[in-house]
Amino acid sequence: MSDQGRRAGEGEPVDGGREAGQGQPADGGRGLGSDAAARQVDASGDEADSDAGLRAAEASALASKGPRCQQCGAGMRWDPEADALSCLYCGATRAVPPGEGTVLERPLESAHDAARGFGLELRVATCEDCGARVTFEGAATSTECAFCGSARVLDQAANRNALRPESLVPLDVSRAEVEAAFSKWLGKLWFRPNDLARARVADAAGLYLPYWTFDAQVHSEWTAMSGTYYWVTVPRTTIVNGKVHVTMQSERRTRWSPAAGERDDRFDDLLVPAGKGVSGELLAGLGGFDTTALLPYRADYLAGWRAEEYQLDLEQGWERGQELIQERQRGRCAGDVPGDTQRALRVHNSVADVRFKHVLLPVWSLCYRYGGKVYPVLVNGQSGRVAGKAPYSWVKILGAAAAVAAGAGLGALVLGS
Repeated sequence: MSDQGRRAGEGEPVDGGREAGQGQPADGGRGLGSDAAARQVDASGDEADSDAGLRAAEASALASKGPRCQQCGAGMRWDPEADALSCLYCGATRAVPPGEGTVLERPLESAHDAARGFGLELRVATCEDCGARVTFEGAATSTECAFCGSARVLDQAANRNALRPESLVPLDVSRAEVEAAFSKWLGKLWFRPNDLARARVADAAGLYLPYWTFDAQVHSEWTAMSGTYYWVTVPRTTIVNGKVHVTMQSERRTRWSPAAGERDDRFDDLLVPAGKGVSGELLAGLGGFDTTALLPYRADYLAGWRAEEYQLDLEQGWERGQELIQERQRGRCAGDVPGDTQRALRVHNSVADVRFKHVLLPVWSLCYRYGGKVYPVLVNGQSGRVAGKAPYSWVKILGAAAAVAAGAGLGALVLGS
């Protein structure tokens, strides 16, 4: 992983997510580099021959649609470990030429000037369960959803009229790092079934998620009632054994006064997810992306990988962006109100100089089956951070609760004696 790809923001992933680390992959199932593991079992047998044949077939398919190797003519795909295009047949590498120009941020009103499509001949697998629309190259096939593992997918033509991404962060985490990160994450979960490590794991799929980014200048004016605490001494009357007792006690009160203010803030690369394949909870668990690593879009970065089509269009994305701006500005204005407490806060925002980008951000998606259910897991393709779902062991939870109760009872017995 390059240094550039390790600068993602911090955050607490869902179910104890961790950054990529060392560890052994979970037992059982395919995926997470399991092709390599299978080859170690019998590198000279049919498995190796079959794998070589699959690589050759994939190289041939890529060559017909994507970048070609200058040495052997086979297809190439983006290799996160090499930070370059890598030939699937002979292993030769070639750097991706820099994208034309700079990373563009367009005014909202000029969206009609943006290019359309991905710049590749792609098809789309539409999942009937989670609603995701994931692209794949025309020569390939897609039989399962890359996000939820459902086999209920429809092969459709890609939307050629969709806005082309302005920029992307290249996938920067290798399959081996995904394997180690998932294994480490799985091993550190609490109250999980003992045999969870033997769950059936689907092949990890490296792909790009669609986002809108928005830049905006925001002027906020606010009014509120500001409260300041003060203390007074008041008498308290109590009756003890039939006798009246009067004591003086301090009582907190609040002095309210009107307050008002204004502030100016600049939003830069406010991220709004535009796909349907990943829940907001899992996206939050990935810990964010470093958008300073964005590069001008080139279709070469998608060679051999998948990308989710956006389903939240620009207008809908900006509506969500305005909601996020309002939420953040309300919190900032609340922090500006003087005093000890506040009420009746009202905020009015004026938004200007709005610009947008359609960007692609990298993740690895995999899912595993346990107890008849499918559990999704994502790995941030820039930082290696893991977010996922996992089943609980109620036997362990009840055992822990019983141990706590027993400890509390023993403590009470000791104190009582």
